[in-house]
This record gives sequence, C-alpha cells and structure tokens, in this order.
Amino acid sequence: MEFSIRAANLEDCKDIARMILELSEYEKLSDRVKVTQKDLEQDGFSKNPFFHGIVAEVPEQHRTADGHVKIGYSLYFYSYSSWKGRSVYMEDLYVMPEFRGKGIGKALMSKVAQLGLAAGCKQLDFTVLDWNKSSVDFYMSQGCADITADLGLHCMRCEGDAMERLAQP
Repeated sequence: MEFSIRAANLEDCKDIARMILELSEYEKLSDRVKVTQKDLEQDGFSKNPFFHGIVAEVPEQHRTADGHVKIGYSLYFYSYSSWKGRSVYMEDLYVMPEFRGKGIGKALMSKVAQLGLAAGCKQLDFTVLDWNKSSVDFYMSQGCADITADLGLHCMRCEGDAMERLAQP
C-alpha cells in the first residue's frame, strides 16, 4: 500500500487529536485523555515545543470510510539519560486498525529512530501496555528490549493533587 510519512504541522492537530482518542479506546484508557486539539496546537507548535510529531498519510483513493487520509502518527520528544546521554522518547505510535500490518507502524517508528540518531540520541525509549502482546512482539522483533524485566525499572508518575503537594516547599 502506498503511504507517506512526514513531519506533523499545525493543521494536523485535529487528526492527531482524533487518533489519540482512538488509541486510548484501543488501550481501554479513554477516560484518561485530557489533551485537546488546542493543547496540541499550543504545546507542539509554539516557539519552544514540548513535543514533535510525524504523521502517516495515504492517497485520497485509499482514504477511510470516514474520509480520513491521515491514518497514523507518532509523538516524540527529546530527553536525557544520565547513563547514556541524549535520548528520544516515543510517547505514542498509532496506526488505524484497517491499515495495520502494511509496514506503516514500522515506518513511523523507524522515522522516530532516524530523527533521534540525527539529533545525536543514543537510545529510543517508550512504554507499551503489558497485555498488548502483538505490540510487545513487534517491538521485540525490531531489536527492542523490555527494560522492566531486564533492569527491574518501574515507570513512576506523580500528577494532579499529588504533584501540587510535592511542589510545596
């Protein structure tokens, strides 16, 4: 199937917001999504963006029944590892269900890796739900390692009221 991968732009935020909701429904976590199209526009396309994105598109003749040509995306940002140095974190990798198994997810992930290497990154980090065996298998087939098992690391989060309390001197 013919498709292209390109850098996301401000006009893509509506479709990225739509696909974030689709991804959250697949992950059975849709009640946790708080980000809006406006948030994406402000946070990804301001003078100092908090994230970067790429989108996968198909030609008009392959558009979805709902008329979508933007059928996948990845959001990523740069971070720093005190052990390895520069790294890139892939926040999301998503391809609409009817377009899976056609190399689009691999192409998106490969592009994030290329962009990370071009920026001098030594590693690509991301999370995957433990029940999502097909994704875990895909990532492992790409040479990725499960550092939860290998290093015993746990991904921790502090948010909302807990973050407010933590921020108090």
